[in-house]
Amino acid sequence: MEAFSDGVLAIIITIMVLEFKVPDDHNWHALSALGPKILSYIFSFVYIGIYWNNHHHLLHMVRAMNGRLMWLNLLLLFWLSLVPFTTAWMGESHFAAVPMALYGIILLLAAFSYWLLQRGILSQHSNESSFVQGMGKDWKGKISPLLYLVAALTAFVSHWLSGFFFVLVAVIWFVPDKRIERALE
Repeated sequence: MEAFSDGVLAIIITIMVLEFKVPDDHNWHALSALGPKILSYIFSFVYIGIYWNNHHHLLHMVRAMNGRLMWLNLLLLFWLSLVPFTTAWMGESHFAAVPMALYGIILLLAAFSYWLLQRGILSQHSNESSFVQGMGKDWKGKISPLLYLVAALTAFVSHWLSGFFFVLVAVIWFVPDKRIERALE
């Protein structure tokens, strides 16, 4: 499951970068015209990297692979596979409200899917295990969906404010989930 997921995430990143078309002109102005596309790509590259990193750690806690975990993982990959579409739309639209709101909704659904996968893996461990006890204090997992929802809603007020909430979630998750690292030790 880990190898398959790694491959899907690599393809997602590849699809995002393939959205870039080489400018017709050969000067800095031609490149600067791609600014919104480059910025939306950076956003999404960081998000996919964060998911890959945390997903990698989480899968080390799987005790036994089963169909339920495979489907929950596939659900997560489904939502993440829509990131290139919303990334391209945000860049093309120069961060218009609807593309940014949809980006937030997709990330919200990915976060919910990640939570479901995490719950599925947690169910393989006894309630007394250090992994289960450590995962109970999931402030990142609790605040992120709320911030994605706020980002989606504020897209209709200000794309700068919406972008702030997307960046805030990325900053929160930039360092991999230490709870899993501690349980792995």
